[in-house]
Amino acid sequence: MRILACSLFLGMVLASPALARNAQLVDLVIAAPRSGDALQGVVKIAGSSDVPGFVSAEVSFTYADNPTGTWFLIAMSSQPVINDTLANWDTTVITDGDYFLRLRVFLTDGSSREVIVSGLRVRNYTPVETPTPMTPTPEATTVPTITPTATSSPTPEATSIPTITPTATPFPTPTALPPNPATLVPTDVSASILFGGLATILTFVIVGIFLWLRRKYI
Repeated sequence: MRILACSLFLGMVLASPALARNAQLVDLVIAAPRSGDALQGVVKIAGSSDVPGFVSAEVSFTYADNPTGTWFLIAMSSQPVINDTLANWDTTVITDGDYFLRLRVFLTDGSSREVIVSGLRVRNYTPVETPTPMTPTPEATTVPTITPTATSSPTPEATSIPTITPTATPFPTPTALPPNPATLVPTDVSASILFGGLATILTFVIVGIFLWLRRKYI
């Protein structure tokens, strides 16, 4: 009996590492991002790649409308991951659009397993679409009717405007100026012309006599 118990205990001790290893094995999964997420900047891709027969894993992406089926590598790993970071995806180096994300694991028997997340929206340079919230229909409320009360406007009192009667302003009577001593009358002008003419004739006569006498005696 003791021999059987010892054998069972020894078998459990030897098998415990393998049991612990199998307990840690999880299915292939991408936990984040999820389908429908809008991605910007550097995105952390999280999940698990620890499956039996693990050799290596790769994370890649493709365009949603890519007819060629070409996948573009993001990162490769030779170590399995359990609920941790699989890769960091810099979405700023690609154009905005809809993408697929794939985690692919290569196994020891030469086969591979993969999981794909679809409907990822890269929106670094375009607005992120947001769902339109439902607008609740407002309940009808009774608005009280306010009847305006007629108010009498005060009648302005008549203001008498004073009448202004213009007053005649007397102008000063001009004062007569004294007679100008330099004023010439017509008789003075005639006398001046007569005396001037006689003086001129007399001058010519005297000059003529002087010239005649000079010629005669020289």
